[in-house]
Amino acid sequence: MQRLTLCWLTRRPAQRIALGSIPASLRLSVAAVALISLLTGLCAANHGIPADVVLPVILLAPLLAQWLLGWLDARAREHVRTVEGDAPCRYLQRLAALHADLVEAAASSDRYELNRSAEIGQHLLWDAASLLHTQDTRAASDALIACERLLLHLVDQVTQTIECTASEDGAADADQTRARRPTPPSTHHS
Repeated sequence: MQRLTLCWLTRRPAQRIALGSIPASLRLSVAAVALISLLTGLCAANHGIPADVVLPVILLAPLLAQWLLGWLDARAREHVRTVEGDAPCRYLQRLAALHADLVEAAASSDRYELNRSAEIGQHLLWDAASLLHTQDTRAASDALIACERLLLHLVDQVTQTIECTASEDGAADADQTRARRPTPPSTHHS
């Protein structure tokens, strides 16, 4: 859902058509739907479909298109936080780099601790993005610092878990190697 939302929100900005002296504009896509519905309605009317069926469809199609685009924008914004400005973006990139370490560790292992750390990191990143979306970095600095400390702590725990797992795996491999070696025959001298 987040990937689809990101694609939707990062699409090209809607092209708008000015409505002359009226201080409003119309999306190009809605104007295209209106034109297509008008042409389709006229064609349907020529084929004998009653006007009381054709006319509501001609009028409702552009309204539905306008409503649908607005609804999709609103739904998409529920799943994505946009951050603008140099300082907030740099701060969020720093947090995202820490989170990337957590995701990389979780992807290379099936351990619950590593996967859970990546999930917690995702929530912390979301919280930080929400703060930066609604406040400036100074107003949210205490909460942002807390998020960064928690992410650093998670990265440290994940690093320790990976190192501990590696040393345990190395010891287990050494034990298995010793167990597989044949014992030399003992010679008894009497």
